[in-house]
Amino acid sequence: MTNKKYTIQNSPFVVPTTDGKVIKEHFGLATEGGSKISIAHMKAPAGWSEPFQTPEFDEYTFIISGKKQFIIENEVVILEAGQSIKINKNTRVQYSNPFNEMCEYLAICLPAFSMDLVNRED
Repeated sequence: MTNKKYTIQNSPFVVPTTDGKVIKEHFGLATEGGSKISIAHMKAPAGWSEPFQTPEFDEYTFIISGKKQFIIENEVVILEAGQSIKINKNTRVQYSNPFNEMCEYLAICLPAFSMDLVNRED
């Protein structure tokens, strides 16, 4: 039994997708079974979008490269590399990349992302 005071993640969980988006969860439900926080490295291709959702978690996003569009309630917000945002839980939001370049970003969810808590619209 090890008694380490840290964990290095060399094998993040690659979430299966059908929309071209690459999701690598470094910490969260899929990697550790923990529900307190999830940290994921994302790459959203040009033209990607998700349905509107009303998550039961706070979501922090930091843009590494490219741009990402958020429709928060009825307001359109566009972030570029080096910018970040916190979207409070129970807020209706749609994430997309309608631009001509890939968007790379980090997403942190408190509590951890779960399909049971995301509340995506059909």
